[in-house]
Amino acid sequence: MLLLRPNFTGYSYTPFTLTIPHLEIPAGQLLFIVGGNGSGKSTLVKTLMGLYPPENGRLAWDNQTITDENLSNYRENFSAIFADFYLFDRVLETEHTKKQAQIYLEKLQIAHKVQIQDGMLSTTALSTGQRKRLALLNAYLEDRSVYVFDEWASDQDPVFRDLFYHTILQELKQRGKTVIVISHDDRYFKVGDRLIKLDYGTIESDRLT
Repeated sequence: MLLLRPNFTGYSYTPFTLTIPHLEIPAGQLLFIVGGNGSGKSTLVKTLMGLYPPENGRLAWDNQTITDENLSNYRENFSAIFADFYLFDRVLETEHTKKQAQIYLEKLQIAHKVQIQDGMLSTTALSTGQRKRLALLNAYLEDRSVYVFDEWASDQDPVFRDLFYHTILQELKQRGKTVIVISHDDRYFKVGDRLIKLDYGTIESDRLT
């Protein structure tokens, strides 16, 4: 379980401050985070991941407070694809992941463009949407406890947008993963368990879908 409390003040910069009185994210939950530009969506998830240091309050994992001593290990629980993602050309390759990688390349319909050779992608010279699919492949193979997607589907055509929300997210949930999705695709919110709406650094609403 991810936990922010009490009266948590996250990363701030003039004149913005992220202020979360209390937030719990149970393991295995599929959570959507929404809000307008500048509402703090990306800041919140980066604070949850331990990338931005809190100024007050407590960040915890399974009720263990995150400190400088365990921060590095804590970050290893997360796999994220942000809007300004960087695509590495090396992938995790074991006997087990080789077969998984090929299945996923075919599911994402990029097997005809990219192969994996000695743990390296044969090319990353692709469209933005295709590069995001490769980033998704890398995240899938990492097999972390928490997945974070920041507007992943914004560069995808309708077919892959449906695949992402109705298949990929559901498969991660079925594997017991906690999934946090920043999205404006309100037609898909019903596939999640919970919807949090932010407004200028605070939680405006928090409800089950």
